Amino acid sequence: MVERLKHDLCIVGAGSGGLALAVAVAATGLPVVLVEKNRIGGDLWTGSVPSKAFLAAAGHADAIRRGPAFGIDTESAEIDFKKVRQHVAGVVTSLASNYTPERLAALGVRLVMAEGRFVDGRTLVAGDIEIRARRFVIATGASPFVPQAPGLDDVEFFTPDNILEHPRKPGHLVVIGGGASGLELAQAHRRLGSEVTVIEAYSALGKEDPEMAAVVIKALREEGIVVLENAKIQGVEKRSRGGVRIHLAAGAGQRTVDGSHILVAAGRRPNVEGLGLDKAKVAHDRKGIKVSAGLRTTNRRIYAAGDVTGARHHGHLASYHAALLLRPLLFRLPAREDRARVPYVIFTDPELAHVGMSEDEAEARHGRIHVYRWPYAENERAHAERVTEGHIKIMTTRDGTVIGASIAGASASEMISLWALAIGKELKLADVSAFMPAYPTYSEIGKRAIQARTANLARRPDVRALASVLRWFG
Repeated sequence: MVERLKHDLCIVGAGSGGLALAVAVAATGLPVVLVEKNRIGGDLWTGSVPSKAFLAAAGHADAIRRGPAFGIDTESAEIDFKKVRQHVAGVVTSLASNYTPERLAALGVRLVMAEGRFVDGRTLVAGDIEIRARRFVIATGASPFVPQAPGLDDVEFFTPDNILEHPRKPGHLVVIGGGASGLELAQAHRRLGSEVTVIEAYSALGKEDPEMAAVVIKALREEGIVVLENAKIQGVEKRSRGGVRIHLAAGAGQRTVDGSHILVAAGRRPNVEGLGLDKAKVAHDRKGIKVSAGLRTTNRRIYAAGDVTGARHHGHLASYHAALLLRPLLFRLPAREDRARVPYVIFTDPELAHVGMSEDEAEARHGRIHVYRWPYAENERAHAERVTEGHIKIMTTRDGTVIGASIAGASASEMISLWALAIGKELKLADVSAFMPAYPTYSEIGKRAIQARTANLARRPDVRALASVLRWFG
């Protein structure tokens, strides 16, 4: 028998964005129903949380190996891959307890565990429940994209969503895709004892500033990871003695790569299949659901948030969208997305963090800009911890307004927040110069980049002339 629900808001997808929005709206006392066909938590199970737990284990293994450089004699690190997996699973399980059906019900959220699909512009069916809501939000996220490659479908392969469920260490992991996820997992497996080869059809980290990406790629290669760029896959086959062989066209030549396992990390595609978007008159294509700057779809009752909109895959962007949607959903106020305010991090070692415009984007929009850099090699904390590779890069308009910042190096993920605040509040470098970091910290790198601006001003002929005149007045 069909159960019919009438709610103010129906959210499809219980990932980070959907959960945050559901809890926030329910707190106001409005009836909310949350529809999810798989597991509550999204990235909690297959994305950022397990991968960062895995990276943390790899980081500890690497720290032991680097002990002698600090005067610490260490034995060769013994890695129990099964226990590494237990560590990852334990982190996920402990966090999953925050989002049980019982807790959501206590917060006022009606949870429906079923696949949802629209049957018309304001009705969604999920299992044996029909939901007719005043507003809908689609937050179904994205899934791994598997490219067409001859023979790939005939062999077993992993994706970033399931490789951390594999209980045994790969002997030689071949990673197809040189983006953020592929390189993070490549480095972690290398540090935990696997041989690793990365195959990228174009440039590794090709969406990033080449100057900053080069810092990361250099470090990965120094750790023994083979990174093959501009390499096109011609075919994939099983080897008679086990494992796989990948045939490549690399530059003007041909080569093969033999490995034990394959990880396909070639990006993600929005989860739009099976939602009945056409019946709901919601425009979409292979890049995702089309939304306005206020995240509204072509159906005025339906909004979309997070990866399903074609946004770059970052869990915190979905949370940002959720916070933004509270304005129109609760108070009928306009909302406008500004992704320039949202930072992101590639959690390799060294890390690569960015917010705002890249140098090329800034020049295209503003013409003449100012770019300020400062290297880790001139930072005391970096020397103390022997991580002197990398630098910060800050872009401003001609009047000094901060419009972009990139950091490649240790603790970049922590330092980027200051620059996200500066861009969000449209601060100038003169404003940010009031920030006084503790000593010795990595944050001083940004401070020194700002001071470099002052030094440049001091070299101007008019400033030098004024200083020369004033010195005569005592």
